Amino acid sequence: MTGRMSDRAMVAERGAESRREQQGAAVPVRLAAVFLPAPLPREGRIAFWDPEGAPLPAESPGADTPSPERTELTVVRPHGAGVRRRTAPALSLPVDEALPLLVRARRDPAAHPATACWGAAALHALRLTARGRLLPGLTATGHDAWRAGPLDPDDIAHLRAVAAALPHEGHAVPLPGPGPLRLPEPEALMRSFLDAVADTLPRTPAAPYASGKPFAARAPQRLPHAQDWAAEVAAGMDAGVRISLRLDLSAYNLFNADADGVRSAGAAIVQVHSLADPTLVTDAATLWAGEADAVFGPRARVDAALAVRRAARVWPPLDRLSEQDVPDVLALSDEELGELLGVAATRLAAAGVAVHWPRDLAQDLTAAAVVRPAPGSATDGTGFFESEELLQFRWQLAIGGDPLSEAEMDALAEAHRPVVRLRDQWVLVDPALVRKARKRELGLLDPVDALSVALTGSAEVDGETVEAVPVGALAALRDRLTTGVQPAEPPAGLHATLRDYQLRGLAWLDLMTSLGLGGCLADDMGLGKTITVIALHLRRARREPTLVVCPASLLGNWQREITRFAPGVPVRRFHGTERSLDDLDGGFVLTTYGTMRAAAARLAEQRWG
Repeated sequence: MTGRMSDRAMVAERGAESRREQQGAAVPVRLAAVFLPAPLPREGRIAFWDPEGAPLPAESPGADTPSPERTELTVVRPHGAGVRRRTAPALSLPVDEALPLLVRARRDPAAHPATACWGAAALHALRLTARGRLLPGLTATGHDAWRAGPLDPDDIAHLRAVAAALPHEGHAVPLPGPGPLRLPEPEALMRSFLDAVADTLPRTPAAPYASGKPFAARAPQRLPHAQDWAAEVAAGMDAGVRISLRLDLSAYNLFNADADGVRSAGAAIVQVHSLADPTLVTDAATLWAGEADAVFGPRARVDAALAVRRAARVWPPLDRLSEQDVPDVLALSDEELGELLGVAATRLAAAGVAVHWPRDLAQDLTAAAVVRPAPGSATDGTGFFESEELLQFRWQLAIGGDPLSEAEMDALAEAHRPVVRLRDQWVLVDPALVRKARKRELGLLDPVDALSVALTGSAEVDGETVEAVPVGALAALRDRLTTGVQPAEPPAGLHATLRDYQLRGLAWLDLMTSLGLGGCLADDMGLGKTITVIALHLRRARREPTLVVCPASLLGNWQREITRFAPGVPVRRFHGTERSLDDLDGGFVLTTYGTMRAAAARLAEQRWG
């Protein structure tokens, strides 16, 4: 049953949308639009009339689609030095059917200025609805109705800007009642229009099936049991003020410690904002002293007190303000201050209560795992890798990328508040960062592991991959390795021409060996790796010999290549039963993998280039 009803509702919705578009198309945008409010906001209508008195279109958009309702308006027109009433024919549409036309008219150069202005109001109403700015309430007769709200200062400013641009023709229908002729104020009329859109759009054909009739069905629903609740909602909507909280983190000095010796972490100072003029802001203390009555009006204190009560429903600690003679300052505990850093601030903002933190609050406190080489290590890398000393690995905290001193990190380690004062500013402190400040030492690294951390920029700490930063000589080494190399010049004594890729490989091997590091030249077979290594030997020009380890089948090839491309450079085979390293004078020593394993101790005694 529910599925069939939902299908019918969807079909009805599509049909209604099609009719709205066709009816809107039947109304020329050259006509001036005016909103006609009704006791039930959703029953308000948009009327279109011609200020020049031209005939209205007579054709219906189609046999199956009803034409806009034809009616007559009593309008007020300038006449001489004054005004006069006159009756004008008009085309009238319900709000939902008029919305497509108004939105199109906003950008149509042929549209009447009044219609284009109501188009701007329609866009504003649609954006408010899309943001979920809808509040339930009751009409004066106790029937269900949605209202647009809550409106923030930007929403109100935009509404006033559109209202200020509304031409006379857009609000030319006089207010009912005896007495002098009065026209509706543009802002009040547009506010009624926002409510009409808010009360119309949620009431789709399918809505009653999903949530019941109240606030879903188009037919009026009388809800006498909801009077008190609706009055409370209306108080927030109709109040002339709103409140915000300004946090004073130094205010803990203003409060005495409680019975347990616990001092307040700070204070939330209640600020009162005028909704009539968003630029008017004052502290609640000033308002209660009567110093702002002239600009805020006599009801401001009552409205502000009610606003505090509503905010307390969202964040209960604000209840303590209602116990004070003047709800001006709320002392905050560390826990409450922490709540205002997170979910409490989000909930208060949704209720229209902003939380303002100090302007100098720093929120960029960070931590990185820092690797420091042993004092005195050489910046060329040789002493660094020959050293048997282990390297420091520890947390380093920074504000805005500027490292903290040991004393500053000690102050953070001792912090028991979510904010602390450092470097003449308040710093937002994550508890995880406090733990890192308390336990800064992460252990020791050997040079190889330290270089790995420096090159990757990351390390694993307690199962978590964190940023790692090398400093000092290790950072210099990292920079040299990652800067890149330029192709080297061919060394003297090389009887060959190297290609560009070989010159780049030569430069890279020279860099790695000069830093005390190894390298793997992984060019494909036949691309001249042997001659590149010969060129490296000549470029380094060390007195110590170069050791070449290769398969036994390649010993002859290496010897021939060296003799060919570096004639005059000594070559000795360290292989067989009569192998010897005596009286070496530079040059090359060639050996095999098996011999290297067998004579590892002897080879280790020799200094190599």
